[in-house]
Amino acid sequence: MQGICETIPALPTLRYVYDFDEPSDGGRELLGGKGVGLAEMTQLGVPVPAGFTITTDACRAYTANGKQLPDGLDEEVGRHLRALEERTGKRFGDADDPLLVSVRSGAAISMPGMMDTILNLGLNDDAVQGLARATGNARFANDSYRRLIQMYGEVVEGIDGHRFEQALTDLKHARGATQDVDLSADDLEQLIATYKDIYADAPAAEFPQDAREQLTRAVRAVFESWDAPRAQVYRRTYDIPDDLGTAVNVVQMVFGNKGDESGTGVAFTRDPSTGEPGLYGEFLPNAQGEDVVAGIRTPEPLANMEQKLPAAFRQLLETMRRLEEHYRDMQDIEFTVEDNELYLLQTRSAKRTAAAAVKAAVDMVDEGLITREDAVARIDPQQLDQLLHPMIDPTAEWNVAAKGLNASPGAASGAIVLDADSAEQRGRAGEKVILVRWETTPDDIHGLIHSAGILTAHGGMTSHAAVVARGMGKPCVAGCDALSIDADARTITLGSQTLAEGNVITIDGGTGAVIVGEVPLVPPQVNDDLETVLGWGDEHRRLAVRANADTPDDARKAREFGAEGIGLCRTEHMFMAEDRLPVVREMIVAEDEAGRRTALDKLLPMQQSDFEGIFEAMAGLPVTIRLLDPPLHEFLPPLEQATDERMRRRIKQLQEANPMLGTRGCRLGLQWPEIYEMQVRAIIRAARAVASRTGDAPVVEIMHPLVAFREELRRLRELTVQVAQEEAPEVEYLCGTMIELPRACIRADEIAEQADFFSFGTNDLTQTALGFSRDDAEGKFLTYYLEDGVLERNPFETLDVGGVGDLMRIGVERGRATKPQLKLGICGEHGGEPKSVTFCHELGLDYVSCSPFRVPLARLAAAQAALADAGSPAYAAAGG
Repeated sequence: MQGICETIPALPTLRYVYDFDEPSDGGRELLGGKGVGLAEMTQLGVPVPAGFTITTDACRAYTANGKQLPDGLDEEVGRHLRALEERTGKRFGDADDPLLVSVRSGAAISMPGMMDTILNLGLNDDAVQGLARATGNARFANDSYRRLIQMYGEVVEGIDGHRFEQALTDLKHARGATQDVDLSADDLEQLIATYKDIYADAPAAEFPQDAREQLTRAVRAVFESWDAPRAQVYRRTYDIPDDLGTAVNVVQMVFGNKGDESGTGVAFTRDPSTGEPGLYGEFLPNAQGEDVVAGIRTPEPLANMEQKLPAAFRQLLETMRRLEEHYRDMQDIEFTVEDNELYLLQTRSAKRTAAAAVKAAVDMVDEGLITREDAVARIDPQQLDQLLHPMIDPTAEWNVAAKGLNASPGAASGAIVLDADSAEQRGRAGEKVILVRWETTPDDIHGLIHSAGILTAHGGMTSHAAVVARGMGKPCVAGCDALSIDADARTITLGSQTLAEGNVITIDGGTGAVIVGEVPLVPPQVNDDLETVLGWGDEHRRLAVRANADTPDDARKAREFGAEGIGLCRTEHMFMAEDRLPVVREMIVAEDEAGRRTALDKLLPMQQSDFEGIFEAMAGLPVTIRLLDPPLHEFLPPLEQATDERMRRRIKQLQEANPMLGTRGCRLGLQWPEIYEMQVRAIIRAARAVASRTGDAPVVEIMHPLVAFREELRRLRELTVQVAQEEAPEVEYLCGTMIELPRACIRADEIAEQADFFSFGTNDLTQTALGFSRDDAEGKFLTYYLEDGVLERNPFETLDVGGVGDLMRIGVERGRATKPQLKLGICGEHGGEPKSVTFCHELGLDYVSCSPFRVPLARLAAAQAALADAGSPAYAAAGG
């Protein structure tokens, strides 16, 4: 096998390795987040173990070379390894007092738990004896060796980690040991032998004894882990490019498992759940770092470290303060104490909940650490969805079955599932599920994504489950001691209650409560900190933000969230109410116009009442009302449920092969103009009534859907004007159309002659531009497209800028060529998606419209787009 330290005559044409104390121009894109953090801390004088970083360039070259190490990398690593030996006074692979290293991955964008780490690399059967003699601690040496064998087996050989864990569990049971630390040196020596036996079934057949071979294969394994399924799933979820690659950090080992004066932990400079300042983190005495994040042992609060290791604790607090001031952001710090000496292994911007991000940003502005623009720029708009998650209804009654740690806020009810595959399958099917595990691992990522919440028996506030749940904005209760799981029987026990998989539980990630059964949830409210940040952002954004709302309640909620009007009121939703549907059906099955008008006369006051409520809720703000859009058959029952022959006949008459492209939208209004006439009449009457009652005239915008031809809109505008004149000439209104067909974009100059405004309906524009039926695509081939890399993003979630976006651009340019002051907006679901909002800003639209609960997100995204457009240093610094 090619050795990582063999001498190769040819020098590399590209430099691949940097010591932590060497300057580099590449930043995190070259060194990865972990590598750049170690380098910066070293140069700040923070106590960091020595080591070096193999760059992301090497990872990309490895992939491009057909998974072969790039030329010159071996020699370069060899030189840096020899320098590390000189610095530490130890030799790698030495049998008497060996230099040991960890091999850690680190991409430019943090992917917690996604990539693989190997500790204690360089030990073998001889070196473990030398380490025991050099330290006078055989137990520590054997503990370090068994950890290496397990990690190396899992990461490099692909051995099922549960085999190692089961062997450890069996040995503890046989010895009556509760924790790993209760095992003796002889016990661990026996465990090493058992671990080696597990290798018998692996491709390598035995654990490698050559330290250089260990390092070579470990580096390869980290490179290959970049393309592991769980890493791909994580990148798709968080929209991380596949071509970034990961760096590899080779770091001198420091040992937290040497005894009572050693330990390991994770510390945050502020609470990652709430953003509150104060002491937050966890500590495990006599342990290595993987014990904390893996959730194998439940750690102690960080405050306990003060009594056990006071000097290291004081140094840690001072270092945390320095790092937060240097980075001007909340930090997530991994540290180890070896024989009372503190070492920092990592610092990075902390994964935090949306509430914590907002709270910390406001506080840091008050503290003078950052500017208001910094605060606006650094908050992820997508993450704001977390603040809009349901909470347990405080007026409801329930009994707490068990309590764990409040690891990630929010509440969720769902069916118990005990494995990630089931969680993914049932979650994809639309079922609410709670993933219940002893502890989660990176291999559970697909199940975590599709779960409503996570409950674990082990682990703490910095366990894998907690960190990933906070990043995803899902509720999580961790370290629930009263929870036990019987995987064979597919049951769990919560205190005294036994529940089967499929039974419903509720978890409250804000309090740590676990409740048997479903508990009512209530929508959250925008808090003062968020309002403050959004207010700062509003000072910069150009785009107005409206809401899609169909009822007065939705309109009021949208206004609470800062909506500046309604961009889409779908009138068909008003027809679905129990007291109205029979009248709508009466209108549809009528044999002639006179019969339809009789039914429509009954619907008119109902529609008028709806519009009055919405106009009052949106007093002084624009309200765009879309006239009836869906095909009429959607209001009728299935043929087999028809109540009479006339109904059956009408259902058959209205059947179409492709209703989405059939008789709907303006085609309905032209074929049966009395329907649109009634709706316009109801709108104008409602506007007049509200103006008379409140003295505040509504800003009315009447929108005709699915227009493709100028003549369609000309005729419908004529109808609109005629009815409005009959009803109330004094009521001002705009008449426009929803642009949702490719022809409408291309001929926007002609259509604009008859329009006061355009609103891009990107849901249907995406369907018609791509030829995708959304219902069919998302349930079938679109999933394959995304997983196989045919498409990077779901075009129904993030606007297809290169296709649909270009059609919009044509529509904007041609529409405004006819009418320079043409009002332009977007009312498809893309109006609340940050990347799409940014595109709308660049396109010069006047507003975006989205669901009420996404209004804060759109406000923030629009502000960030404006900051980026203005070249704001704050936005650039935030990674925009």
